[in-house]
Order: sequence, then structure tokens, then C-alpha cells
Amino acid sequence: MKDQPNILLIMADQLSAPFLSFHGGPAKTPNIDRLAASGVNFTSTYSNSPLCAPARFAMMSGQLNSKIGAYDNASEFPSSIPTFAHHLRAAGYQTSLVGKMHFVGPDQLHGFEERLTTDIYPADFGWTPNWGDPDGRFDWWFHNMDSVVQAGVVDVSNQLDYDDDVAHHAVRQLRDLARTADPRPWMMTASFTHPHDPYVARQQFWDLYTDDEIPMPTVSDLPDAQVDPHSRRLRNVIGADTAQLSDDQVRDARHAYLANISYVDDHVGNMIEVLDRHNMRENTVVVFTADHGDMLGERGLWYKMNFFEHSARIPLIVNCPGVRPSVNASHAGLLDLAPTLLELADVEIPDEMDGASLVPLFNRTGIEHRTVVGEYLGEGAIAPIFMIRRGPWKYIWSQPDPAQLYDLDVDPSELRNLALSPEHATMVAAFEAEIFERWDPGTINAAVRSNQQSRATVDRALRQGRFEAWDFVPQSDATNQYMRNHLDLNDVEAGRRA
Repeated sequence: MKDQPNILLIMADQLSAPFLSFHGGPAKTPNIDRLAASGVNFTSTYSNSPLCAPARFAMMSGQLNSKIGAYDNASEFPSSIPTFAHHLRAAGYQTSLVGKMHFVGPDQLHGFEERLTTDIYPADFGWTPNWGDPDGRFDWWFHNMDSVVQAGVVDVSNQLDYDDDVAHHAVRQLRDLARTADPRPWMMTASFTHPHDPYVARQQFWDLYTDDEIPMPTVSDLPDAQVDPHSRRLRNVIGADTAQLSDDQVRDARHAYLANISYVDDHVGNMIEVLDRHNMRENTVVVFTADHGDMLGERGLWYKMNFFEHSARIPLIVNCPGVRPSVNASHAGLLDLAPTLLELADVEIPDEMDGASLVPLFNRTGIEHRTVVGEYLGEGAIAPIFMIRRGPWKYIWSQPDPAQLYDLDVDPSELRNLALSPEHATMVAAFEAEIFERWDPGTINAAVRSNQQSRATVDRALRQGRFEAWDFVPQSDATNQYMRNHLDLNDVEAGRRA
């Protein structure tokens, strides 16, 4: 590779690592499997904030959400926070975004020089949660169980419309990069909204799976005494307590979810094929990841918003020319992606980044001692929720709730909370002390609540009178497309071939 390789970052939305075949799951993903088999496959990677927008804000900035003031799906991502797109662009890269990034606020680029599609979700403050009303529901945007109850086969949906468009523009952008006269290396992000709910899929991908290939939840429900308070609140947030689901409905939802993973895989294959066809693969780093996972009925929960494995553990593949394939079980997080991309591009990593580059782990097979931390500051919480993942341990702490400690080596389903176990008292005390060393929970709590109230006020005001949207509107200059009379036909025809 030359000093600055091209970089293709491919993202899925709500893709839980345990469902992928190279993590031991049932999903049929031949193209992603090939990326994993020929790249560095990090098998213990976590979303640092398991909700769409904050996960992406942390990923792009390399900084914790509480530090940058970007807490939830309606939090503004401050324009003053540098992202990996800013750093790469400043270092000479052309940067482009195709698909979802869930930017909130008037800045809809955040360092990307070019954005080819709009986003699928709104860019304003309308989805602001309210920790002051923990029992209240925003029925017009909160999750509910319709995604499960109505699961099945469709030919087209809102999300399929979106991802079809993303796939078209992603392939076209790669072809344009193959024939561009711009000598700069490029960094392109292609971000799909599937397999995010609703759980409806096209027939061709549904038919890849038979009913007996659809695993039911390992832990379908828990006795009430074993349900932690945050999970109880999440059941209200998603409306789970008002729905009585049949086994067939649960199976259909999981069937569609797997089908939509295969749908994303198909698009991944198309992009890799373009790289191969235009001889770009030998100098392109391909990264595949997701923002968070999906409980998909585990523990009676759906969607995300918690730090249990199905919600928080995600895939991460870094496929680099010249780097031998390996499987690495060291803990990693989305916070590590920005510094990793910068090191691959030979760009200095800023001190303010909370993540660490994973490049030193390439070509290693042993497990390195690494710690991943997480924060959840969105709907369903009533105070900040913090997570520390180290060695076999996962520790979860929130001031109003009992602490949780799990040994995932012996309890992968996270059924035995060891936080009240006398033999683990010293460890629990050390983890709690570390929480207060890393964070100031009271200050963060107050900041989140104040920010929610401010955003709610702004949103109410902006909905009065003439509404001006912040949503990104892609621009197309038809006066310079195809053939126009101020252009030379011979130059146009020659310049658009690759």
C-alpha cells in the first residue's frame, strides 16, 4: 500500500454480532464472511453507546458522548468537534458519505466533502427524550411492537426504498472514484439502515432461510426477580408489556432480521466487486461494522438501548492489503475506529480521542489486555448508565439502580449478577471506584437533563409558524451531467470510462 490508502467504511445498522456466521450465528453472509476470512476480525467489539446517533457520534469523533455533549438520537452533534472525516480531509483525502449517519443539527456534513443521499431519520430535536417523565411515552416516535407483530415478506418498504438508493449511489460513487482525475486518496462511508427494524424483508432473502434454521431466543424471558430496573423501563419504552407475542411472530421477526442481514451482505458484495473490477482493492482498506446490535427477543427485550451482549456487541472487520488474516478476541469499541483510520492513513491521532488505534493488534492472534467503556444516555434511562468491559467481566452501573457484574467466560447469557456476591465485593468496589474516576455521574446527569429541556424548548418554538428543516437535501447539477453543449463530447465520453 502507498502511505495513504483508500478507505471504504461499510456500516450496517442494528447488526448484532452473535447472529453472524463468523461469530457462530445463523446469518448467511458469503460476502462479509470473505471479508472476515481475509481481514482482521475483531470478535469482541462493542458499541460505546448502543443507540443509533450517539454510537455514530462517538465513532466519528473518537470521543465519549458525555464529553462532546451528544447524548441521544436528538442530540446535536457539535460542529466544533473534529471527526475522522475532518482529520482525513485535512490530510489530503477526498471524503464522501453515502447513506445514514443520523447527524442532528444544521451541520449535516461533519467533515465529509460530499454527501450523496439524505438521511433516513430527522435531523432536528423532535426525538428528545425526557428523563423527568420516566413513565411517559412519545408514541409518535418511540419503538413499539408493531415491528414484531407485523413481521414478514414485503416487496418494498420505507427502509428498502432508502437502502436501495444508498446501494445505487455507493456503487456509482465507487465507479466515479475509479475514473476521477482527482489524484487524492479517498475515504468513502457507505451506511445502510438494515437490518434495523421493522422486520420485513424481500422474498428472495427470506427464502434463503427455512423456519427450522431460525433460532428462537436463548433466554426468552426471565422471572421478574431477575429483571433489572432498566430492562423493566425498556419494556415500557418499546411497549413490550402491552403485546402478547406468539412463537410464530417471534420466529418471523427473527427470520426477517436474518434475511435483511443477507440483503446487506448482497450490497457489500456489489461494492467489493466494483473495487476488484477497477483494480482498487490492492490499495483500499475495507472496514465493516455496525452502530449497535438488537436484542431480538432475548430476555424479552427487542431493539437496543442496553449493554447486554445482543444489544451492545457488534462486528468489526478491518481488511487491509498486506495484513495477514487473523481473528482477534481483544476487546475493542467504536471509539477505536477513528484513531485506527487515522493511523492507517498516517495521520497523527489527537490527544482528545478516548479510543485507541487497533493497528498494533494487526498480525497478532493473542488477546491483548484492553478495556472498553460505554455510556447510555438516551430514552429508557433515568440517569446515566455506565459500562466497563475488561477481561471476562462486564460491569454496569447507574446511580438509581443496583449494579450488575457478569463473568462472560462462564455466563455468556448474563444470567448471574455477581454484584451482590460476597466473594466479588472487592472487585465490585474497585469497579465502582473506577466509575467515579472516569466520570462525574452527578454532573453528567444534570447536563443531560438540562440539555433535554433546552432542546425541547427549541423544538417547540421551531414547530410554530414556518418550518425550516435541517435535513440534508442532496444537490445534483444537471447542467454538467452527461453531455451539454459547453462540453466537448470526445472529452466527456473518454473521461467517463473506467
